[in-house]
Amino acid sequence: VQLVESGGGLVQPGGSLTLSCVGSGFTFRSYNMNWYRQAPGKERELVASISPRGGIINYAGSVKERFTISRDNAKNTVYLQMRSLKPEDTAVYYCKTRVSNVDYWGQGTQVTVSS
Repeated sequence: VQLVESGGGLVQPGGSLTLSCVGSGFTFRSYNMNWYRQAPGKERELVASISPRGGIINYAGSVKERFTISRDNAKNTVYLQMRSLKPEDTAVYYCKTRVSNVDYWGQGTQVTVSS
């Protein structure tokens, strides 16, 4: 199982960014996919999750109505669209899945929100 995130970068407050995570080595369309983030000095937290067909989606309260998780099973890709970004959204963002009771993480992509 391999997960590769991309799309991070530096953005001004109020800006937007879209992260991507490509999965390989497993049947992507059969598994929940999740986005987590970890800010400096803080624990990793769940940001958003999406069920295999996209019918069940959940968000952390801090990002609800600003972030949108989606997936394209034909491309083995899960996305995180982030809008109205705030400095407190600064973190390393990771995608994660669980296959056969084992958690697999990507390497992470840095998002920095700063003027």
